[in-house]
Amino acid sequence: MSAPLVIRNLAPVLSGETLLPTFTRYNRLESRPRTDNFSRALRAEIRDALWMICKQWQMGEFLGDDAGTPVAAKVHIKGQQIAKYKPNGNDTEAFDLETPLEGTVERRLIPFQAGELQLALDLRLQMGRRWLKMIPAGAADEFKNTYSIVAPDPPVTDVPLICAHLEAWQQFKAVAGRMMDGARLYFHLKENPANLASDGVAGLTPSQKAAADTAGPLFVEWFEKLYLMPGKAKGDAWLPERLEYQFACGVPDGLGGEKVLTAEEYYQDRIDWFSFDWDKGQQTLGDAPGAASDLPLEKKYVTQSFIPAPVRFNGMPDTRWWAFEDGKTNFGDIKPGTTDLAKLLLIEFGLVYANDWFLLPYTVPVGSALNIEGLAVTNTFGERFWVEPAGRGSDEAWQRWAMFALNIKGTADEPADLTLLVLPTVPKIQESSPLEEVAFIRDEMANMVWGIETVVPMAHGWSREGNIAAAELDAYLRAALPEPPRFEAKASFRYNIMTTVPENWIPFVPEHVPNDNRQIQLRRAAMPRYPFDLNSDFKRVRPRTTLLREGLDTNKPYYIHEEEVPRAGMRVAELYQRTRWKNGKVFVWLGISKNTGRGEGHSGLAFDQIVPAS
Repeated sequence: MSAPLVIRNLAPVLSGETLLPTFTRYNRLESRPRTDNFSRALRAEIRDALWMICKQWQMGEFLGDDAGTPVAAKVHIKGQQIAKYKPNGNDTEAFDLETPLEGTVERRLIPFQAGELQLALDLRLQMGRRWLKMIPAGAADEFKNTYSIVAPDPPVTDVPLICAHLEAWQQFKAVAGRMMDGARLYFHLKENPANLASDGVAGLTPSQKAAADTAGPLFVEWFEKLYLMPGKAKGDAWLPERLEYQFACGVPDGLGGEKVLTAEEYYQDRIDWFSFDWDKGQQTLGDAPGAASDLPLEKKYVTQSFIPAPVRFNGMPDTRWWAFEDGKTNFGDIKPGTTDLAKLLLIEFGLVYANDWFLLPYTVPVGSALNIEGLAVTNTFGERFWVEPAGRGSDEAWQRWAMFALNIKGTADEPADLTLLVLPTVPKIQESSPLEEVAFIRDEMANMVWGIETVVPMAHGWSREGNIAAAELDAYLRAALPEPPRFEAKASFRYNIMTTVPENWIPFVPEHVPNDNRQIQLRRAAMPRYPFDLNSDFKRVRPRTTLLREGLDTNKPYYIHEEEVPRAGMRVAELYQRTRWKNGKVFVWLGISKNTGRGEGHSGLAFDQIVPAS
């Protein structure tokens, strides 16, 4: 074994003046555990307390102020239930918590009649079958004769809107004299509460008459449970001149007054807090029979205690030493742009302040308007804090931001309204295919707006494309006209008074608003059925949809505000909607939806043309 190398003078070696040969060989590097117990190694023991203090100083942990964790909390809430509902231009009624608000607002009367034409034959037959099951079998023929269905038979009882369409005419012929029109009986019973089902029905025995009179109210109740419709006195919330719903709700303020919440532009198929504004210009909606004026004191103010729970979400960074995230959400993979403020806020919330949020669950009664008066929080240091709602201040303060807060209408520089509005709405509604649909387009060449009936209701209850139904009706009517006299043209050109448009194109012409020389509104007009019919009683083309027949049956004009039809146009459809409510009950109603159109159009309408004679 060689003698060990001993360096007597270290300075020349360090300065490089003296060189020493060295030989280093590594055959294998491996650890040599002193024991097979790993429990101590997994403890991650910290020997140097000063190092930990320095790391805390480096990470800014000494800058924390009142950083105690909440251990107990009490919330004080003031709440009221919505008490009144008022559809546009109709009487105020008690708010119905047992019906979805969408159904209460959107419901419309089912169109059984359009002028002199009877519609919804399928529904009339359904009602008739139901009635015949509710009465003795021996009385069926008497009711079929009294409430019979008559089939048009040209030319004796010619009804063009039925006879022009083969399917509708065949359906009427198939059930005429065999089935009963249940809708006529329903209207008879609803016309006057004193009306009896046996009125006007001949040949009934006393027992049959008594059974029919008993079944009458049950028949009305069955139909109104099957289809949700507004009563005659209540009316609906649809505003035809605005092509949208308008309604208001009243909430007691707890001081003997009332807070009026108005929804002036609802057409989005979903009602929520953003649909309402607090209208301080209205003090009350008026009296409503059955509406609660105020809640008892024990229900008006609620104080509830909680144990705060930390907010948890998928992918949340875990603050424990040996805990790992589930990896379902990768915040590190988010690549926001310089203008993606929402993404940056989400990342900051998830990665920086995730463990600073706590959850206090509170069950809010449906149909309520709540105000959080404050929150008392106790932390681990025994300190108690009174926390007031965020977003307070002036409603017009530009730096104020709040979620789920109501706007204040009609006032300036008012304190912000922090009411939490929880409405009796449903998350999902099933919709049928449109019963009728109208596309409003602007025609700059003709300087008017057209209401194109793209889907029209047929007499037998089904719907048809508007252009096909118009072509069938035009062909049927032209076939009945006498053949025009023939003449031989003496020139190579002729004068054309005007061109024609399909019958499902209903014109709306601009007209000045009364007492205003600048503002324009759109008035429903009518096209002549045939340009060559110049008689004083020439036939006008009338709309077939209830959306465009507004006021037509009562000889009233129909106006639409000019700004409601933008350049992109508008599509308005009437369809059946169905949903299931909280108690499992199913609601079906007929409502209207509105969507943006597909741009401008051109009808080809022109006047005073010189065209080739051939």
